[in-house]
Amino acid sequence: MATTHSLEATAPGTAKRRFDFRSFAANYSTIAIFVVLVLVASFISTSFLSSRNIENVLRQVAGTGVISMGMLLVILTGGIDLSVGSVAALGSIVCASLLTSMSLWTAVPISLAAGGALGTISGYFVAVRRMPSFVVTLAGMTIARGLALIVSEGRPIFMADNGAWLGDGFNRGSLLGIPLPVVLMLLVFGATAFVLRLTAYGRLIVAIGSNSEAVRLSGVRVTPRIFSVYVVSGVLSALAGIIITARSGVGSPVVGIGMELDVIAAVVIGGASLMGGRGTALNTLIGVLTLGVIGNIMNLLNVPGYHQEVVKGVIILVAVLLQSSVWPRRA
Repeated sequence: MATTHSLEATAPGTAKRRFDFRSFAANYSTIAIFVVLVLVASFISTSFLSSRNIENVLRQVAGTGVISMGMLLVILTGGIDLSVGSVAALGSIVCASLLTSMSLWTAVPISLAAGGALGTISGYFVAVRRMPSFVVTLAGMTIARGLALIVSEGRPIFMADNGAWLGDGFNRGSLLGIPLPVVLMLLVFGATAFVLRLTAYGRLIVAIGSNSEAVRLSGVRVTPRIFSVYVVSGVLSALAGIIITARSGVGSPVVGIGMELDVIAAVVIGGASLMGGRGTALNTLIGVLTLGVIGNIMNLLNVPGYHQEVVKGVIILVAVLLQSSVWPRRA
């Protein structure tokens, strides 16, 4: 009997030491996948880990990284924003066109306001009118792209001399060796991480995605919170459009085509649930970098651009499949 009791007493301790695959996958799978991809890429090409290539990858994902933080907030509430790429195009066109007659410090705020205005429209219909975010932002995607084409008359707009700093100072400048567009992406990431982890607003965003009715019954006004994430997404999308314009020197109405797929893929790869209520800024940033590394690997292997789109779609499906195996379905 004493032996039996001894075995029973040690059983709980043994269970605690048992490896919890679900917990490991939920917390570290994104980082593990990123590390593996970096190792694979370094074997494929000796130039992958060169400072020039790493800087190139970071510059390429800066716009996606900025938008991804806004998309994360939307997805945390259980919504989706399909208009991000088109709003980026509108921000790009508005900024480039205003620079022909205004200063940079006037053109940039107006461009951000244009993105915020479209986010406000989406937020109204989703949060106040309670329409499906998929339908609302799909319409917003069409409207924003149409406005970009109307303003530009379907042609690219080259930045005027007023925007010289945007192309030379901002795009080519650096802080402590880090390109300024990447610094801006990291600042947006830091702000998002701070809000989600250390503010009541951020915790409520996550709670709304987990169970909006419970949050509503607790006396919290859910509508303004949901409304706000679409406004933030619109502003950050326009900001990404300005970053892209700074890199290319041209405002283009075709900027951001398919960008919503990249952004959603990055957020999902980062472990966020498309049902809402789960996701972190850090994992989303790693998801963005992972997508950048995948794109860089495919470029090193000379994979055609159209084939790369297929790969991105497969990545989203695999990421969602892995999520469903790690996290149980909600009732």
